[in-house]
Amino acid sequence: MKNKTLVLGASENPARYSNMAVKKLMSKGHEVIAVGKREGQIGNLKVAALPVESDEVDTVTLYMNAAHQVAYHDYILSLNPRRIIFNPGAENIELELLAEKNGIKTMEACTLVMLSTGQY
Repeated sequence: MKNKTLVLGASENPARYSNMAVKKLMSKGHEVIAVGKREGQIGNLKVAALPVESDEVDTVTLYMNAAHQVAYHDYILSLNPRRIIFNPGAENIELELLAEKNGIKTMEACTLVMLSTGQY
């Protein structure tokens, strides 16, 4: 199993990029935790509507805009991930600065592109 990834903003709608990212991460052998606005399923993976406590989260990949992220700042930082990926539309300078102060690498990138090009 590869590094654990938390997908924040996960949706069971297959047209959403968060859904595609969850599926692609799992197909590449990554352990995935999915948290979204509502409970649901993406394949065999449960989407939780509330933050899920977990240890050893390597990456948090964000699929929600900055205004919706505010409620999750403390949660994301408490996971102490190695990095946070801000996908297009999820850019958030406030969270980037908080993360960097806590020694967490941040990047504005597309998880799907990173997975497709072997950069993940």
